[in-house]
Amino acid sequence: MDTFRLTTHPILPVEDKNKVTFYWENKPLKAVKGEKIASALFANGIKIFGHHEKDNSAQGIFCANGQCSKCTVIANGVPVKSCMTAVKENMIVMPAEGLPELPDVEKEPVLEDIESIKTDVLIIGGGPAGLSASLQIAENNIKSIILDDKEKLGGKLVLQTHKFFGSVEDSYAGTRGIEIGELLANKVNENSNIDVWTESTAIFVFKDKKVGVFSKGKYKIIEPKVILNAAGAREKFLRFPGNTLAGIYGAGAFQTLVNRDLIKASERLFIVGGGNVGLIAGYHALQAGIEVVGLIEAMPKCGGYKVHADKLKRFGVPIYTSHTIVSANGEESVDSVTIGQIDDKFNLIPGTEKSFKCDTILIAVGLESVKEFTDEAEKAGMNIFSAGDAEAIAEASSAMFNGKIVGLKIAKFLGAEINDVPESWYEKAQILKKHPGEISKLEYPKDEKGIMPIINCIQEIPCNPCSTVCPVNAIQMQGDPITGKPVYTGGCIGCGLCVVTCPGLAITLSDYRKDADNPIVKIPYEIGNIIVNIGDKVDCVDIDGNFIDKFEVVNIEKNKKKLTQIVSVKADKENVKKIVAFKVQADEISKPLDNPIIPTKMKDDAMVCLCERVTAGEIRKLIKEGIYDLNQIKAITRAGMGPCGAKTCDNLIKQIFREEGISTIVDNTRRPLYVEVPLGVLAGKEGGENE
Repeated sequence: MDTFRLTTHPILPVEDKNKVTFYWENKPLKAVKGEKIASALFANGIKIFGHHEKDNSAQGIFCANGQCSKCTVIANGVPVKSCMTAVKENMIVMPAEGLPELPDVEKEPVLEDIESIKTDVLIIGGGPAGLSASLQIAENNIKSIILDDKEKLGGKLVLQTHKFFGSVEDSYAGTRGIEIGELLANKVNENSNIDVWTESTAIFVFKDKKVGVFSKGKYKIIEPKVILNAAGAREKFLRFPGNTLAGIYGAGAFQTLVNRDLIKASERLFIVGGGNVGLIAGYHALQAGIEVVGLIEAMPKCGGYKVHADKLKRFGVPIYTSHTIVSANGEESVDSVTIGQIDDKFNLIPGTEKSFKCDTILIAVGLESVKEFTDEAEKAGMNIFSAGDAEAIAEASSAMFNGKIVGLKIAKFLGAEINDVPESWYEKAQILKKHPGEISKLEYPKDEKGIMPIINCIQEIPCNPCSTVCPVNAIQMQGDPITGKPVYTGGCIGCGLCVVTCPGLAITLSDYRKDADNPIVKIPYEIGNIIVNIGDKVDCVDIDGNFIDKFEVVNIEKNKKKLTQIVSVKADKENVKKIVAFKVQADEISKPLDNPIIPTKMKDDAMVCLCERVTAGEIRKLIKEGIYDLNQIKAITRAGMGPCGAKTCDNLIKQIFREEGISTIVDNTRRPLYVEVPLGVLAGKEGGENE
């Protein structure tokens, strides 16, 4: 019972929290007081929460963000989303087997007054963009309300244990996401011009220029002068045979379980997608002591930062570029994955299939802006701005700076006596959202005396903390002060600040001071669940993860502020500059099965609509018959009519249209509400009259 909780973590504090008893299928289990039901079930090794009413397939966690209903359970007789509902003492939780039965209504709802509030600015989303914007707005003495559906502000920042890239001055580069989230949230909570509504969701923007909000069980109306949509993004999904098995979900759900709730969500993880989201999730898995079997990327090279990909390769995680997922395999839950190589037209190359044993497949294939608030506000003729991922998908460092710009624009729009946004801000915003640039040749310093940093960062990315933290200016940025290449210019004093601050763990120190023939290499290390001791011989690798040799660990020190260890390894003169890291995963972990598992189902058998169980083949057939209206497809197949409101299938169906060469389609009619709410809360009174 309760055995899948992390007992140690290299970055996050593992506290002994109060426990409560709850019941799953009448068996008593333990949960942390106040945690979500889904997390409590995972902590007890339960990953199947029920079965679908149409095909009896296993249901479990999927988005962990309240966007779907795959994690539905019956809590004290009521169907609820387990990822959004807190465990209570003696709560009776049952699996949702088929369509849940609604409990009888014993009495009529009490009609309470619907509170109506006016504000200058309504900010939807308390993530990096929304928080940064709110502070800029508040500086100009303008009132705002921040809505966030979680208990804690910070958005995805609260899930990020790695150090951020970007600019130290403008986006806290070199600081961990969890620390940035806390810093911004504290500033917001202390500001009297900002009213924070947590556990609150904007459910619709109405034509009378008001916003309906479901806040802590009550329905309220907000009438703002301006709306800022900072609601972020939702993850995209993929279609492939077996994509309905339990154990397939997105990076956000995985990071929620592992980094927010400190639960070992998997034993063996396989990742689909080589952008920064997938690469970072792999690193977070290693920090939680989870075996990362491998990662695939359909493109010839990963779309994320090279330093992120290099980290995984150096720790022993293979990355397969120009590969796709062929199938997820298992009866109810994932027990293996089959991948295969693809050609330049993204067609599978027969005979290249490989299968790997795993229990979880993490899908990290991109994000889609949550734009419905913007669309509806524009239709209603409201003053609407967007920031962060809700405007354009980019890194959190970009979202923070972008939020700052939009906050200033809103303040000026509302009459604040301030200057226009400086042109330099726009220029910096463009820099922070830039895609990875060119990769240059790795060059080592020629000196072989004293101590010096070896900078294994050879790709243009927005990042400058190494040059900023150096107390003697021994590292300088060539070219642009944010995206230029960091170069060692001499004079290192060996403080190690660049080593422990670098977000990519891409800087080591070569130390010749004690023994020039057998120098020391000082290596950053953050995988504390895989313990290294003085005297161990570790498999040292180069920038690309290629094995160099075994070398002895002679010292380990931990920077208490940055929480990064520096592991000193005694090397040799020939290799000291080449050593970047040491492997933590054995090759056997990533060894494929002897015989690949070839799926019996075809690609078009893959589910497109997970809620209503509609396959890609059914959609393709209708398109070939000339049906280009998503509403008509919905009427025929029910695709998009499920609880998630087409949030997953809309993208997948449009992909099929593109494959069929159809560019002009009629979009789905948007639902009256963005998310489900109990009907009883809407049965209130506004202005003293029953509605």
